[in-house]
Amino acid sequence: MARLPDTLLDACLCNPAAPFAHNPAGDFGLDKQQAKHALAVLRPWLNKQQRMLWANRQNALLLILQGTDCSGKDGVIRRVINSFDPQGVRIQGFQKPDACEQRHDFLWRYQRRLPGPGLLGVFNRSYYEGLISDPLDGLCNLSELPARRQAIEAFEAQLTTQQIQPLKCFLHLSKGEQKNRLQERLESPHKRWKLHSSDLQSYREFDLRQQRWAEQLSASHSNAAPWYVIPADHRWLRDWLVASLLARELERLQLDWPDTPAPFSLSDLEAT
Repeated sequence: MARLPDTLLDACLCNPAAPFAHNPAGDFGLDKQQAKHALAVLRPWLNKQQRMLWANRQNALLLILQGTDCSGKDGVIRRVINSFDPQGVRIQGFQKPDACEQRHDFLWRYQRRLPGPGLLGVFNRSYYEGLISDPLDGLCNLSELPARRQAIEAFEAQLTTQQIQPLKCFLHLSKGEQKNRLQERLESPHKRWKLHSSDLQSYREFDLRQQRWAEQLSASHSNAAPWYVIPADHRWLRDWLVASLLARELERLQLDWPDTPAPFSLSDLEAT
């Protein structure tokens, strides 16, 4: 297998005192060719492990991808999650809540999309948007945030009882690289469709949003549900790190094919 070592993965663990202290353009001394080869080797192993997860129907994994616009949440899904059997994967994207969702508690739309036993769930944005985007979009007041933080803490504690292991990844992109990627989308017809008018506002609010994310990462990082802050200026490194973190979570489950009694014998088959 070609996942990155624990020492390097643990270097991405959130430091509550300074969540964004590491350089988003850092490369840990690795290079693109290494990453390309490693992912090619890692994909078949990931696929086998995920199929065993699906076959056993006991535990579930929930990959949470957060980050600024253009940080690569969609890219991770395309280049890492494509390693998995789609039958056992549930990918959910969350934009601004619609009228129906706004009539419910802010956690409602996330609760109803949690992965069931045996599944790998992927949240492209998550319930943490209720602490960052909702106030900026006028969907809640800042005075509501302490209660929302407590609700999220209780929600994540319940995941363990449901045998769902969260893997929370914040894709840490620099402001300069975000501008470069927005320019790419403006100039490339095959990327322009991804642009929204809100992307410009998000870029203008980059520093404010980073400050608020730093506060929330610090407050919500724990041993049971840690945050990993992934340097995301290099797409190849971002993908290799997330794939390696998923591989480590699958390793910890010590999966094997279920020893299920056969519903009929070979002699029964031959007798038909």
